[in-house]
Amino acid sequence: MRRAPRVSFALALVWGGLASGKPNTPTPTPTSSSTSTPTPPAESIGGCVESIPQGARRPTLIDHFPPRGFSGYASTLVVTVDHGRGENVLPQGLELQSESEAAKALKQAGFVIPDQNGPDAARLKEAPADPKHADHVTTILELPLLALPKDPGRHVLTLPPLPVAVSRANGEIATVCTAVHAITIEDPTSSTPNPTPKGNPDPRVQREEWTSMKKALTYGAIGLVAGALLAYLVRRWMQRPKRVPPPPPPRPPWEVALERLDEVRHAGLLDVDRYQEYFDRVNDAVREYLGARYGFDGLESTTDEILQALRKATLEATATPSVVAFLEECDLVKFAKFTPTTEECTRALDAAERIVRTTMPSVAGVPQGVAREAT
Repeated sequence: MRRAPRVSFALALVWGGLASGKPNTPTPTPTSSSTSTPTPPAESIGGCVESIPQGARRPTLIDHFPPRGFSGYASTLVVTVDHGRGENVLPQGLELQSESEAAKALKQAGFVIPDQNGPDAARLKEAPADPKHADHVTTILELPLLALPKDPGRHVLTLPPLPVAVSRANGEIATVCTAVHAITIEDPTSSTPNPTPKGNPDPRVQREEWTSMKKALTYGAIGLVAGALLAYLVRRWMQRPKRVPPPPPPRPPWEVALERLDEVRHAGLLDVDRYQEYFDRVNDAVREYLGARYGFDGLESTTDEILQALRKATLEATATPSVVAFLEECDLVKFAKFTPTTEECTRALDAAERIVRTTMPSVAGVPQGVAREAT
């Protein structure tokens, strides 16, 4: 990417010649030969000193200034500079000081350069390249100038030549001057019959930052968010799963068995000749008790499976024959369709209670929560 050249007014460097008229001769650039080439004398144009280094091509200027303007308004001087490619601009060319001789001379002519930090600062832009002249670059400079004549009424002001400085690649500076321009300055109210002073515009409403309200809204928003978050957390805490109280400890199997046998005894089944149901309830109570007492499913086990499980358990030796006899008698009633008598039913109930009382723990102080004793 090529570097775009920059062009501007070297007013801070060369406008000393506007006021004094003295030529501003550039310093000769040393060459490789033992003798230096003499630089031609500078040419003065209306107080602006032109200086072209030896062998350099003079930049071409085409400047335009409007012929008419108004007092207190800016008129723009448009300068089109055609210079060689690779030539650069002095970076401080457009910097003007109110105390400089250049500013004083321009002020004597009735013009003032606006503040270069404001909206009416000088503007530089590069024109589109011409394919026929690839070694040339065209830069357009727009410089607003404020016309301020001393007296009211119509005046013809003369814009003095302004120097344009272009620096070459070898460090030399070429200075050329713009043409002299005349401009007719009218009062802003010259076309208004019987102009009268205009009053001040209506005052604008002054707006100030309401810091207290801003803080109140900010703190209120923070409070609302914090309150909503706190309410959400409280609701979640109140809806948390409640701890279910532990279930009551299971009743001892011998206690449950004796209770069921007692229910069978007082159910009145024998009075209505329901011997089969009587025997089944006694049998189920004993089987469920043995399973809970020694760790197996008594209701779903056969007689052989119950006896095999009891042999592995710590079943008292005195109780084993009674258990075997009881189970065999119950199987006879259940599977052989044997109808027991009242005495046999009563005797079976007594045998069942005896089995439970014989196999239940006999040591005092056994916890009520113990369901069975594992081997």
